[in-house]
Amino acid sequence: MDLPVGILQRTDRWVGAPLCAILTIIRKVFGVARPSWPRPVRKILFVKFAEQGTTVLAYPAICRAIEMVGGGNVYFLVFDDNRFILDVMHLIPEQNVITISTRSSTALAMSAARAVRQARRTRIDAVVDMEFFARFSAILTFLTGAKTRVGFHTFFGDGPYRGDLMTHRLLYNPHLHTSQMFEAMVEALTRDPAVLPTFDFIPSSNQIFAKLCPTPADLAEIDALLQRENPRIGLAPLILLNPNASDLLPLRRWAPERYVELTRRLLERYPNLFIGFTGAPAEAAPNNQLADEVGSDGLTEKRLYGSCLCFTHGVRFW
Repeated sequence: MDLPVGILQRTDRWVGAPLCAILTIIRKVFGVARPSWPRPVRKILFVKFAEQGTTVLAYPAICRAIEMVGGGNVYFLVFDDNRFILDVMHLIPEQNVITISTRSSTALAMSAARAVRQARRTRIDAVVDMEFFARFSAILTFLTGAKTRVGFHTFFGDGPYRGDLMTHRLLYNPHLHTSQMFEAMVEALTRDPAVLPTFDFIPSSNQIFAKLCPTPADLAEIDALLQRENPRIGLAPLILLNPNASDLLPLRRWAPERYVELTRRLLERYPNLFIGFTGAPAEAAPNNQLADEVGSDGLTEKRLYGSCLCFTHGVRFW
């Protein structure tokens, strides 16, 4: 992601909130007061820009959507940096994944406009906005022209203002697992919006999630890559740490000094242990800084930043 996260967040706040208000007024003035129900759903678009891990948690919801309309009629709107996780899940046809670029502000605006045009040409009639707080996703969901729109709504002011752009408004439930919440959003497509946000849905207790199945070629590539960096790898356990849980959710991120402390403790107790910091290519510099703070304690320091999917994007070894 080339655009700094801070710029995205400030734009979403200072530009997104007024746009949500304007579009809400337009909807109130020109929209249909009470859409007819039931309304058939033929094509479903999911909107989840960031958070690859959260996209994985949407697996049961996507499967439910496929049951409803078929795999060829399920689409996904995502930042281009995160589309690879959808390709790995092998649920949605590649041509059904719509991406938005974050290389620059201009690229973001132009690709967002193209995404809206593509959704309208495809005649998407239902959108599931899986973003919890973003106004940008609510805006694009409305602009797709879909007659049925499911998303979170702040009924009691307990969250960021996102306007009133959804036809099926749900209240975020912290007592449900994220995967169950996403499944409930898809199930809401089958309910009369008049009964929402409450409806008779019991989350599944035995959800099935995606599993990564690397090919023999992938495994051979990883093994050769690791052996090239340090032939001793394989003689002791390898632990991978991701110091950057997410720039988009800084409150969830563990403090970097904690990773330094954890790594030192592990190496002190298990001197022969191999530890790697994982992350996107753009995180190489801060990961190197953390590694320098840890110190190798006599171990040979190895640096590696490749693109093997099984290691996310890159690792740093001691």
